[in-house]
Amino acid sequence: MSFKCGIVGLPNVGKSTLFNALTNSSKAQAANFPFCTIDPNVGVVPVPDERLSKLSKISNSKKVINTTISFVDIAGLVKGASKGEGLGNKFLSHIREVDAVIHMIRCFDSDDIQNVNPDVNPVRDLEIIETEMMLADLESIQKRLEKNNKKNVDEEQLKILEIALDCINNDKDISVLKTQFDTKQLNQSGLLSIKPKIYVCNVDEQSVQNGNKYTNDFIEKFGKENTLIVSADIENQINELAAEEKENYKIVQLLRQQAKYILILKKALYELKLFLMKIL
Repeated sequence: MSFKCGIVGLPNVGKSTLFNALTNSSKAQAANFPFCTIDPNVGVVPVPDERLSKLSKISNSKKVINTTISFVDIAGLVKGASKGEGLGNKFLSHIREVDAVIHMIRCFDSDDIQNVNPDVNPVRDLEIIETEMMLADLESIQKRLEKNNKKNVDEEQLKILEIALDCINNDKDISVLKTQFDTKQLNQSGLLSIKPKIYVCNVDEQSVQNGNKYTNDFIEKFGKENTLIVSADIENQINELAAEEKENYKIVQLLRQQAKYILILKKALYELKLFLMKIL
C-alpha cells in the first residue's frame, strides 16, 4: 500500500525546509518569498525501525528493506484559497491526493523571513488552513448532492456527504463521521477535512526543547496528542553538514533532540500507515 503524506501550511512557515529535512535532500527550494513552491516536491524515504535489524539477525537476512513513506511538499495556502486566491484550487487538489496531512505551523519570530500575516499566531494560521479545506469540501459536497449528480452517489456516500454538509453549515465537529463510518468509506468520500493529521510547530533554536509562548497557545487550543515541536531549519542544517562535521557540531545535544523528533514524526506516520492497512 502506497502511503503519501502532504506537508501543508501558509507560505513561509518552513514546509520546504521540513521536507528537505525529512527526505535528507535539498530537492525543495526554501526561499524567503511566498509561493516559492508551485509544483509539489515528492520524496520517498525509508522509515527507521530497530525491529528490522533484530529480525534480520535472527533470520540471517542478506538484505534489509525498510518500509517507505512518500512526503509531498505542497504549495502554501492563503486565506481565500477555496475561491482561487494564491494557488488556490491547485493547492487543494494536491491535498486530495495524499493519505495524511502534516500541518506545518509557524511558531517563531523573524525579521528575515516574511510572514503573510501581520503577526505570529499559530492558532489563527491553522484555523485559516482548516477553514479553506472545509470550504473546499462544502463546494464539493454541494456539487455532488445536486439533483443531476446525486443519482451517481451510492447510499453510504450520500449519508457521509449529508452529515458532513450539516456539520459544516452548523459549525459542528466533522470528525463525528469517524465514529459512524469506517476509514475505507471516508477515504472514498474525498473530503479534505477528515484526513488524518499531525501538527508540527516550527520553532527557533532556543525553543526546541521547551517550546515558547506560541507553542503553548497552540497546544492549549489543539492539545498535545498530535503535536510535535521541531526546528526545521536546524534539522536541515544537519543534512547539509559532512558526516565528520555532524560529530563535532557544537550543539550536538540539540541535534540529537531534533533527530529524535524527526524520528518520532516518521514513526507516527508509519504507525498511521499500519493502522490504515489493517482496517482497509
